[in-house]
Amino acid sequence: MRHFRFPGGRDRRQRGTDSDSVDFAVGEGLKLIGAASTKRSCNFCRILPLDSSLFTPDSFSLLPESRVIFWGGKMIFDKVRKFHVSLESTDLDTAPVFSSGGTVSGKVFLELVTDAKVMSLKLHAGGYAKVHWTESRSAGSSTAYTQNYSDEVEYINHKETLLQTDNGTPVVLPAGRHEFPFTFQLPATLVTSFEGKHGNVRYWVKAKLHRPWSTVKKAKKEFTVIEPIDINTPDLLSPQAGSKEKIAHAWYCNLGQVSVTAKIDRKGYTPGEVIPIFAEIDNCTSRSVVPKAAIIQSQTFIARGTMKQKKSVMATMSGDSVPAGKRESWHGRALKIPPLGPSIIQCRIIRVEYSLKICVEIPGSSKLLLELPLVIGTIPLHPFGSRTSSIGSEYSVNLDWLRLTVPEQPEPPPEYSSLVSEEEVVNSLVPPRRASMGCILEGPFYAYIQEFRNRPPPLYSEVDPNPPATDIRPRCMTC
Repeated sequence: MRHFRFPGGRDRRQRGTDSDSVDFAVGEGLKLIGAASTKRSCNFCRILPLDSSLFTPDSFSLLPESRVIFWGGKMIFDKVRKFHVSLESTDLDTAPVFSSGGTVSGKVFLELVTDAKVMSLKLHAGGYAKVHWTESRSAGSSTAYTQNYSDEVEYINHKETLLQTDNGTPVVLPAGRHEFPFTFQLPATLVTSFEGKHGNVRYWVKAKLHRPWSTVKKAKKEFTVIEPIDINTPDLLSPQAGSKEKIAHAWYCNLGQVSVTAKIDRKGYTPGEVIPIFAEIDNCTSRSVVPKAAIIQSQTFIARGTMKQKKSVMATMSGDSVPAGKRESWHGRALKIPPLGPSIIQCRIIRVEYSLKICVEIPGSSKLLLELPLVIGTIPLHPFGSRTSSIGSEYSVNLDWLRLTVPEQPEPPPEYSSLVSEEEVVNSLVPPRRASMGCILEGPFYAYIQEFRNRPPPLYSEVDPNPPATDIRPRCMTC
């Protein structure tokens, strides 16, 4: 079967070449219409229908302004030049970011080449958390099957009609640009946008344009939601401490005891802050040991009562080697928090949690591990370190760390083996994979669909005129 070609156009069969003529070819058994001269180009090429004789070469004068489509066996021209959704944002240089309970405003833009009949213009805002993964299982020496796990949680399902016909009569819109504004309120409780290996949390706005005898035009715009997490609460401001010890063994030899005690000033932090680590490593073994610290992100996906877990290292810090029989102290050793997505703890099927792990590497023996919980929030610490959220909660969510882009090729932390020791049980179908170097898991996995880079949270300009004396505590947490 032959086909017709526009200059610069192409179809599924062959690519056209630049030319000043438009060739009309027909299928087997049909007559040749002819050719016409034109200096315009078109990026579309289609097979002519059986009733192609209804069209003359002059009909293609509209090609530069519209697309050629087929409907009901007839070739027609698409009158829609542009159709897209735009969301209002306070910062024009970044993607739209909203908070739970906020208002989403935007416009649907429609540009027509000529007058067009429209049946309706509908808007649909959606937000869903979804998880999915597969597991291969063996049912015998020669039998295997694949088990699918998936689940979904709906957070937003808002629908409205921006343009509706009266009594089924199409509305005729004149040629030109048309704008259809919309506004809707977000629910008070939403989960932060997230992109993970086995699941995601996504929010979007879709627009559908319905016209008589035409396919439905669709436009989609995604946006980000940040769940406010205020770290100015008693729970997140409370110090975290712990200690652990073990008898190191190498084969059948007792190497002696090693112990670690660590403390951080609080549980809640925001991206860009520095965690001062106060620790003491007592090495009573006959070998030198190396202490390390790392921020670990744990992604947990839940479906049908089964969990899938992925752990990633987000930041690392290594201390000096501690000789045999010696003691090493960290007096506020700094570990900077990189740009991380906030903790997700309110979703039924997806959890994103963080922890600070102190690892003591013992040559020839298993590692000594101490884990302290962390919560990554969005509302920074009040400058006075208040133990109540009465002041900190008045401030809006800090989104400055989302507004800058990350370098094109960010340098990941060095890979090292799992921080999970042999004694620790990982609640997962497939435990985290172990590598051969050090004591870190895998490289970083950023949670956001936005790109950003490290930036410390800004200081508040307001000053509390009468800070409660009982609420002000010294920042040194060594005693």
